[in-house]
Amino acid sequence: MSRLIVVSNRVNPPSGRGDETVGGLAMALSAALREYSGLWFGWSGKIAPEFTGALNTQTVKGVTVATVDLDEADYQEYYNGYANKTLWPLFHYRVDLAAYDRSFGEGYDRVNRRFAETLRPLIQPDDLIWVHDYHLIPLARELRQAGVRNRIGFFLHIPWPAHQLVVTLPRHRVLVEALFDYDLVGFQTAEHLQAFEGYVTTEAGGQILSQGRLSAFGKTVRADAFPIGLDAEQFAALARSPRAHRSYDVMAAHSVFRKMIVGVDRLDYSKGLEERLIGVERLLQDHPEFRREILMLQIAPPSRDEVEAYQAERAKLDALTGRINGEFGHMDWTPIHYINRNYRRDELAGIYRAAAVGLVTPLRDGMNLVAKEFVAAQDPEDPGVLVLSRFAGAAMQLKDALIINPNSPEEIADALRRALSMPLAERRKRWEALNANVQREDVTAWRDRFVQSLAATGPAQLRRVANGS
Repeated sequence: MSRLIVVSNRVNPPSGRGDETVGGLAMALSAALREYSGLWFGWSGKIAPEFTGALNTQTVKGVTVATVDLDEADYQEYYNGYANKTLWPLFHYRVDLAAYDRSFGEGYDRVNRRFAETLRPLIQPDDLIWVHDYHLIPLARELRQAGVRNRIGFFLHIPWPAHQLVVTLPRHRVLVEALFDYDLVGFQTAEHLQAFEGYVTTEAGGQILSQGRLSAFGKTVRADAFPIGLDAEQFAALARSPRAHRSYDVMAAHSVFRKMIVGVDRLDYSKGLEERLIGVERLLQDHPEFRREILMLQIAPPSRDEVEAYQAERAKLDALTGRINGEFGHMDWTPIHYINRNYRRDELAGIYRAAAVGLVTPLRDGMNLVAKEFVAAQDPEDPGVLVLSRFAGAAMQLKDALIINPNSPEEIADALRRALSMPLAERRKRWEALNANVQREDVTAWRDRFVQSLAATGPAQLRRVANGS
């Protein structure tokens, strides 16, 4: 019987109490490991004077975790460098922000090799290994070179870009070839899968075979789309929790006689925050009747502060918020409330529930679980309206949202006007369809489909935890 080993850049298992500020990946992986036996391996988030490979192992809320510290060079070259200054902007279609430095690539390969060397002694012969995200694309190659023959799957949480963009990356063939050391490669959407297939056939001279298999570099891999879901039932329950009720009451009181629009995003140039605020500005310019009638709450916790592009993004948002508030604000009303801090998941659930509109406008996103959280948190009797970018992976599933092009201020303003004026019957009908998808295509469906697809590449069967939870 097989164990499941999950590998990701960061290991941050949530407590399950609703007080976390962790993101969707951590929630999804913890859900997987509570269902299946095994462990979660990755970086501790700590910087040591030198890399020793020493493991820190503990069990948190039924999830066994094993972490390793990185040294300063690893952190700067692998994490701040290749992952966040090279791959992240490139995969989000921001070639203008991508930095190509040979030391970044060397650090990226070095950390993946160190991960493989540290993980290798923990692997049992029939374990399934599930590797996550762009930080660890070469990990299967390193494990194979160390003699690991287990089934290894990879899931990319961010978009895979068009092949015309991939080829701007130095040594792009080496990176793509590393994916062919996996047994199964998963993407968020069919669009991302097709972009990967486009590279394989156009740049690598490969072939698309039957049953989702691709052939290139003298190897074969199976590739498919596995849209990630939300812990939907649990999040809906959080929206009914005491802390969520308090959060709801605070926001309802703060926006009394006004309709609240909410956005919740990590402060990142891929999230379309500037475009979102400009869209709100256009609404106020073109539709004066909404002045003093709406409140835009934008929660944007800062991240990756050491990367220059994120510092510049924060400065632009600060200036834009000040300009809009200065132009349209009154002594008793400020149109945009812009907050740079994290909130607990149960607090966010209450905030979502208090909002008339959820505004989700990424310029490019793998999935975007905020859109699904907004839907799950709504009051069925009086639900809010989701306005969603067509460039979020979630738009492929949440078709009853108001789908917009975030690059158009007019489209954002028109969708906001429609959402704020939408009759209750239409709001209910749209929400019911959205919620049905969120509940059906939840994190459990995503987890089971990927893991069972990986298990099906060989004879072993995955061992479930005895209590099945």
